[in-house]
Amino acid sequence: MKGYGKLLRVNLSSGKVSKEGISDTMKGDFLGGRGFAIKLLWDEVRHVDPLSEKNKILFATGPLTGQLLPSSGKMVIASKSPLTGGYGDGNIGTMASLHLRKAGYDVMVVEGKSQNPSYLLIENESVQILDGSDLWGKNTFEAQDLLEKKYGKNSGILLIGPAGENGIRFSVVMSQKGRAGGRPGLGAVMGSKNLKAVVVKGTGSIPAADEAKLKELGRKGYDEIKRKESYEFWMRQGTMQAFDWCNENGCLPTYNFREGAFEFSKEMDGFVLEKLHTDRKGCPMCNMQCGHVIKDSSDQRAELDYENVGMLGPNIGLRSLPEVALLNRMADEWGLDTISLGSCIGFLMECSEKGLIPEKIGWGDVESVQKLIVDVGKGEGLGKLVSHGVRAAAETLGNESHRWAMHVKGLEISAYNCHACPGMALSFGTSPIGASHKDAWIIAWEISTDRLSYDKEKVQKLIEFQRIRGGFFESATVCRFPWVEVNLGLDAYPEYLEAITGSRMSWEDLYKIGDRIYHLIRAYWKRENPQFGRGWDYPPDRWFEEPQTSGKVKGVKVDREKYDRMLSWYYELRGWDRNGIPLKETLEDHGLEEVIREIG
Repeated sequence: MKGYGKLLRVNLSSGKVSKEGISDTMKGDFLGGRGFAIKLLWDEVRHVDPLSEKNKILFATGPLTGQLLPSSGKMVIASKSPLTGGYGDGNIGTMASLHLRKAGYDVMVVEGKSQNPSYLLIENESVQILDGSDLWGKNTFEAQDLLEKKYGKNSGILLIGPAGENGIRFSVVMSQKGRAGGRPGLGAVMGSKNLKAVVVKGTGSIPAADEAKLKELGRKGYDEIKRKESYEFWMRQGTMQAFDWCNENGCLPTYNFREGAFEFSKEMDGFVLEKLHTDRKGCPMCNMQCGHVIKDSSDQRAELDYENVGMLGPNIGLRSLPEVALLNRMADEWGLDTISLGSCIGFLMECSEKGLIPEKIGWGDVESVQKLIVDVGKGEGLGKLVSHGVRAAAETLGNESHRWAMHVKGLEISAYNCHACPGMALSFGTSPIGASHKDAWIIAWEISTDRLSYDKEKVQKLIEFQRIRGGFFESATVCRFPWVEVNLGLDAYPEYLEAITGSRMSWEDLYKIGDRIYHLIRAYWKRENPQFGRGWDYPPDRWFEEPQTSGKVKGVKVDREKYDRMLSWYYELRGWDRNGIPLKETLEDHGLEEVIREIG
């Protein structure tokens, strides 16, 4: 298959650098991005402590990455997660994606551990491990500035903040002062390797089988996006258009997911964002930028989107958009995931309210929250309690606190309350990294049909979304927003692939690749956690036991028995056993025979 580069391997312990070819079998079976990541982790990372030097961190692009195509500036960062203990990844839009491909590499594997703080410099064939002592301890904005000054503003830079250096297990990898990836603690994995940053400067061309055809298709795609009916509103509000919609439909995370509607929502919705808007930021190759910049409450620039506003706003009782922007900027500087951070803060506020901790931290107390963010980033004081996430915090505190620890598999739930959305609850339950919306954002479809149904059609639709979003888009690797938000047709993507690789793949072929990836991720969870099984696929007790007390879906909660039936249907349709483990015949049908002996 054409359109691919090489694998770059860097061992920080020995200083050895090697460049390897990628087989056509690997390309055909796993496509790129997430697919390459899980295959490499399955082969190379077995039964290791996620924060030991034996773990590896992968930076993987796909065949569409960096091409002149809509929103193609993405890469996947993956590792064994220190937050969940299973497969962990996240995508990030960054110039580093483009530069890595221009340097000739599709995926980089970093292993071992530097003796001292270091960073990687990749300039085409030249790969150096350099001293990073002057960067260590700097926040992500400071380190970005220093590296840009040295290597140029257009270089590709990935880096961690002090939270990653301190091993905070929901620390992320940052880029370009606002782009973030790796929610399951991949910043901590970099920190454990004494790796502060990766700088990439590529000057080559990205290969394609039919460059003229690809150029024509790219121009058509960009033009089509701008002509879409929803494009103008998207450019005004971006993902923040979801804020008002979630509030109206009772799924806005409010007071640690107790409620789904916030009484002060009109003070901080997308229309308020429009009034405060000063700038827009996006990933490379994108003409529908999703990052909206406002002045925060300290008069500094801060980037916002729906997820961080939902989790650092209503979820902790905060009603001021500039104050939310301040907290979000602090999180970005420290290199903390804003979703997990908002969940941890909400958890602590509820613990304080219930008297489980002596500290007084009330809903909407922005001054206390600012101090808490610093403590979380340092792993000190009250921040230490939640530095491993809400699951670990609840295990420490006991006293039934697990009932309001909002996570699945150890990963905190992103900003959708599912008291009255059983399909989205199942999406969170079966996401391959824990409670992430990116794999199957089924909630809009669910609410537009029969939101309270528990039928098999809903399960089938969930799997379809997982195949497209978590299978194809995460492996291609491109952003899903052109399809999701402005309805760029899915038929365009096999055409893009054919122009790049020279091979024609139907959506049925791409679904098969996506299923193979999901089966292997599932097997990885089982191999690394022998106790893994059905019980790991349930959302928190709160959604089953405590109905909302206000809003459109007042009194509604998820029916546990019906959810359990949906989960059984999900396993059946996936070809997994009743405990959620891929069946032998399923693995054989997807060319994964070698997996069978390792998971029993």
